[in-house]
Amino acid sequence: PDEYLLSLKFLFGSSATQALDLVDRQSITLISSPSGRRVYQVLGSSGKTYTCLASCHYCSCPAFAFSVLRKSDSILCKHLLAVYLSQVMRTCQQLSVSDKQLTDILLMEKKQEP
Repeated sequence: PDEYLLSLKFLFGSSATQALDLVDRQSITLISSPSGRRVYQVLGSSGKTYTCLASCHYCSCPAFAFSVLRKSDSILCKHLLAVYLSQVMRTCQQLSVSDKQLTDILLMEKKQEP
């Protein structure tokens, strides 16, 4: 409904529109392992994949580090907002992997950071 869209725009500014675009493009994947660990990967508009941990409110993107953590200008980046929206809308893709594969995914993300 329009009132929800207006509320999102009021709370999150332009990030709301960008996050909804990511949801519409089905860019969010929930990756889970047998041990119960869950991470989300979001294919950003630039083509880079970011890892989000919804349970602790974290995203690996530079905007999260700068605008959310360092400057406190925002409470969420567009990737993390897209994760939360996709959870509510039940639109994330799902992928089950072994615990080792999930560890490898997270370690590969760490190696790609500057």
